[in-house]
Amino acid sequence: MTAVTSRPEVRTPAGTLRGSREAGLAVFRGIPFAEPPVGPLRFAAPQPVRSWDGVREAVSYGPPPPQAGAFGMDELAQDAPGDDWLTVNVWSPEPGPAAGLPVMVWIQGGAYGIGTASLPEYDGARLARDGGVVVVTFNYRVGIEGFAQLEGAPANRGLLDQVAALRWVHDNIQAFGGDPSRVTVFGESAGGGSVAALLAMPRAAGLFRRAIAQSVPGTFFSPELAADIAAACAAELGLRPAVADLSDVDPALLAAAGDAVTAGIGGRTDDWGQAAHRSIPFAPVVDGDVLPGTPWQALAGRDVELLAGHTRDEQRLFTALEGILGQVTPEQAATALEVFAPGPDGARRYREAFPDASPDRLYELVHSDWLFRMPSLHLAEAHVAAGGRTHFYELTWPAPGMGGGFGACHGLDVPLVFGNLDRGQPAALIGQDTAEAEVLSARMRAAWTAFATHGDPGWPAYDTTRRLTQLFDTSPAVTAYPEEASRLIWQDHAFPTLSLLNRLSRSSP
Repeated sequence: MTAVTSRPEVRTPAGTLRGSREAGLAVFRGIPFAEPPVGPLRFAAPQPVRSWDGVREAVSYGPPPPQAGAFGMDELAQDAPGDDWLTVNVWSPEPGPAAGLPVMVWIQGGAYGIGTASLPEYDGARLARDGGVVVVTFNYRVGIEGFAQLEGAPANRGLLDQVAALRWVHDNIQAFGGDPSRVTVFGESAGGGSVAALLAMPRAAGLFRRAIAQSVPGTFFSPELAADIAAACAAELGLRPAVADLSDVDPALLAAAGDAVTAGIGGRTDDWGQAAHRSIPFAPVVDGDVLPGTPWQALAGRDVELLAGHTRDEQRLFTALEGILGQVTPEQAATALEVFAPGPDGARRYREAFPDASPDRLYELVHSDWLFRMPSLHLAEAHVAAGGRTHFYELTWPAPGMGGGFGACHGLDVPLVFGNLDRGQPAALIGQDTAEAEVLSARMRAAWTAFATHGDPGWPAYDTTRRLTQLFDTSPAVTAYPEEASRLIWQDHAFPTLSLLNRLSRSSP
């Protein structure tokens, strides 16, 4: 570390970086952790970054990777052009090799199709400053670039990017004040699914000591399903799903082809099953190499401490986005139960377990359970079964923003964990009056950083006898897992890979 009054400098193996001083923190943005995955490196595994001469400015975020069109993310990518997609950002209270601070590495969500670390909700300043930790965020390839199953390309390139970012942290973070032996990886939604995948990936072994998995989606694809969806995306351009055909296609055009497939995905339920019912075109692929199995299958022997959990009303946000909040019909609820409830008698078991539930409630329960709640719980229970130390939580505080009615919905935990209650799209769930949220956010940030520091978030470890769970609300409590009725319905479900239903459906140009 070179002593500079206003502009901190850090020397890394690749070269010297000059960041900025912001509210008592040393902040470095847009640091490349791999070569730009374009040209000959398009659709390849990430390659080590080349070194540079002189001092590289590290004050601006790197450009987002190509994005799907949801929430205007494609326009965000177009407004910040460039091909240096694979960059990290660091917030440090005390840069320098002597500090030895815990490190928290964030993986953002976005259904594996959108997401960039430059979004304001992921600013790591408050978490780093209040928690005394080094916070790292980074970009990884999403959508077709990162997760499509392509001929001539490794599977799960987005996950390989994450491993490369963690390798960069391992090799470089000491210069920024971090302890490479105390790295916690944490993420939400697709980021939580990525954390779960990393727990099962041999390539990620030894790169982190602890993991926090928030709202883990249970969607992992078979190679056949992923290949069929990739073929449909390529067919939008009259091409084959192969590196030889797609490597010269403009990334924005390729992302648009993915959007076109997503727009019509509801017509492919006979082929793509539950993935089509939920409009999910991308997910990690259990290819047997990069990802040898689903996380609940492949956790044995991993010496990583885990904190996992979910929100109570995961589905509520999506029901609102669908425009049917409070308007779900009995027919829609019945279809949801038929498609997503486990086993041949799953729908009946839901109706018996929740005899007074309205169509809205049944629709919300089965969607929440299938996509996020039960996968998060199964990850925790698989980790316990493998001999790992696990802590579990549920966020039950109802979001007061946007007129209320969203409950403890999907994504509400993001502004609370980062403490960014007044910026980014998720902050709209909290609204203008942030007094309650400030108290709850401080409690969650303290738990997350305590877990990253010494492995104890402040409540007892989870086991399959007492199932003690921390509830985050205005009046916090530790209690037996509160979603017991759902747990019993799903306890024998294996959450297998989602597979291609009609093996003759392979799309072609």
